[in-house]
Amino acid sequence: MTKKYQQYRSANAPVPEKTWAWNLYGAGVENIGRDNKPEQFDIPEPGDDQLLVRIDSVGMCFSDVKIIDQGGGHPKLYNRDLSKEPGRLGHEVSLTIIKVGADLQDQYHPGQRLAVQPDIYQQGRVTAYGYTIPGGMIQYHLIGPEVLDTDEGACLLPLEGEISYAAASLLEPWGCVLGAYRQRRRLNPKEGGIMLIVGNPDDEREYQFSAGLDAPAKIVLCDAPASVKAVVDATDAEVFIHDGVEDFAVLSQELAGGEGFNDVVVLDPRSADTVSEIAKEIAFRGTMNMIGTQPLDGRPESDLGRLHYHYIAFIGNQGPDIAASYGEERNRCELQADGTAVFIGAGGPMGQMHVQRAIEMDNGSNVLIATEVNELRLDALNERFVPLAEEYGKSLHVINPVTSEKKLYDLVMEVTDGKGADDVIVSVPSAALMTEADTLMNENGMMVFFAGVPNGTMGALNLSNVYLHNAQYTGTSGLTIHDQAAVLQRANEGALSPGRMVAAIGGMNAGLDAIDGVINSSYPGKIVIFPQIQDLPLMSLDELAEKLPAVAEKLGPGNVWTAEAEAALIESHWQPAA
Repeated sequence: MTKKYQQYRSANAPVPEKTWAWNLYGAGVENIGRDNKPEQFDIPEPGDDQLLVRIDSVGMCFSDVKIIDQGGGHPKLYNRDLSKEPGRLGHEVSLTIIKVGADLQDQYHPGQRLAVQPDIYQQGRVTAYGYTIPGGMIQYHLIGPEVLDTDEGACLLPLEGEISYAAASLLEPWGCVLGAYRQRRRLNPKEGGIMLIVGNPDDEREYQFSAGLDAPAKIVLCDAPASVKAVVDATDAEVFIHDGVEDFAVLSQELAGGEGFNDVVVLDPRSADTVSEIAKEIAFRGTMNMIGTQPLDGRPESDLGRLHYHYIAFIGNQGPDIAASYGEERNRCELQADGTAVFIGAGGPMGQMHVQRAIEMDNGSNVLIATEVNELRLDALNERFVPLAEEYGKSLHVINPVTSEKKLYDLVMEVTDGKGADDVIVSVPSAALMTEADTLMNENGMMVFFAGVPNGTMGALNLSNVYLHNAQYTGTSGLTIHDQAAVLQRANEGALSPGRMVAAIGGMNAGLDAIDGVINSSYPGKIVIFPQIQDLPLMSLDELAEKLPAVAEKLGPGNVWTAEAEAALIESHWQPAA
C-alpha cells in the first residue's frame, strides 16, 4: 500500500473548508448544478447525533434518470419544490466517516468505511437516500437520524475486507439482484386477515384444509362446496356467505374496504376471465391459491406491476388438500439447480448482474440464454461472460432476438429438448416482453419480474400451470440491508466479484457526463464517479490503457476493475487538502 493511498484509506488528511456538490433544482438535466457545473458549499461540523462523511464512490443508476425526468413529482420526493429545497442524486454509495458526533462515538469512529442501504422506512413511511434524502453526488456531507434512526435501525453497512470503493458502491444494485431470489412473498394465510373462497355450485369434490385455516379472522364463502363449508364452520372465524357473486370488486369494497382480500382460494377454476377478475381483488402481499385438475379456458390477464411492487403470490395444487399449496418448500424463488435460465434484457447493468450471479453460483443454472438488442451491450455479454461461463463449466448463449435468424423461442426449445426454460428473468420494463417471456417457460418454470411496470399494467400469464404443475411467478422491488450484507460476504469469500460490473469511471466534474452516459446507454456496465478526484474525465475501462496506463496495468483479466487499480487511481489523481 503506497503512502498516499494509505493516507486516503485511513482518512488521515486535512478536511477542506468547502465541498463540491451536484444539487438538483428541478426536473431536467439543465437543473443539475449551476450552469452545468457543480457548486461549492461550506462543510459543516456534525451535531451530537450526526456523522460527517466523505463520499468515496458513487454508482450511477437509471433510477437517477427517473428522478431527473420527474423532478419533485417523483413518488419518493412527495411533490417537493426542488427550487427551494434541492435534492441530490446518488444512492449507490461508499463512504468513510470523518467526524463523529458526541452521541454516536460508542457506535462509529473516524476512518470507518460504510456502504449506504438507501431504501429507508421511518414510521412506515418510505424515504430513500438519493431521493427524499439528498444523496452522494457530493464530496462531504452530514448523515443523521434520517439514515441512522429508521424502522430497521441504521441504514449503513460496515465494510469488511479489502473490497474496493467502487465495488462497495455496487453492493446496492447487487443487493437488489440477490434480493430477487429471496422469498418476499407471503406464502401462508395471514393471521387475522380476511380470506375469500370461491367455488362452483356443482363441485362435489371432498376438499381438505389441513393447516392454516385457523389464521383468518374473516372467511367469505362464494358457492363453496359442502366439504369446505364444514371445515370453515369448525373455525373461530367470522363467516360470510355470498353465493352467486357477479362483481368481486363490489364484494371487496363491502367486506374488505376496497383493500382486497389477504388470501383468496379458487376451487376448480375453469374461466380465465373469472380468475382475472378475482385476482384484481388480492390485497398487498396477498395470495391466490388455485386448486384444480383442469386447465383454464385461456390465459388470465394478470397485473404485472403488482407482481413486482406488491409481491402478490399465485400458488396452487391439484388438491384435494387446499393447504398443500402454501409454504416455502413448495414455492421456490431460486434458480433451478442444473437448469436452463433465460435472461431477457441481459445487456444492461442489472441484467448483467443476474447473468454473472447465475454463472458464479453453485447449484445454479448450467445453461444460460441472454438476450439483448443493443449491439454494444451484446458485445460486452460475449466478451465478459461467455469466457466466464466456460471457466465455470457452463454454457452461455447470447442472442439479439431482433436481428438473429433463429427465433428466441426456437433457441430455448432447442437447448431444452422442447421442454422450455426452468427460469426466465425479465429485466426490461415491458409488458409485451413479459408476456412473451411466459411462453418460454416449462410447465414447472419460474418467472422473475425484476423490472417493474406501473401497477395496473396487465398481461396474459399461463396461470393453469401454477396449480397443474407448480409454476412460479415472483417479483421484487428494492432490497434490505441484509441483501447488501449477503453480497459483501460473498465478495469477501471470493464467490462473487461486484467490481466486474464497472465499465467506466470519472471524477467529480464528470457528473453530467456520467448522467448522459446512463441516459444514452453509452457503456456496457456501471459508471462509477469518484467525488474526491476533481478533474478525471469520464472514460471506459477499455480506454485506460491509453489514458491511464498505470491504472490499466492493475486491472484484472478482461479489463475488470480491482482494488489494486483503484489504489493506483487514487495514488495518481487524488489531491489532499492543503
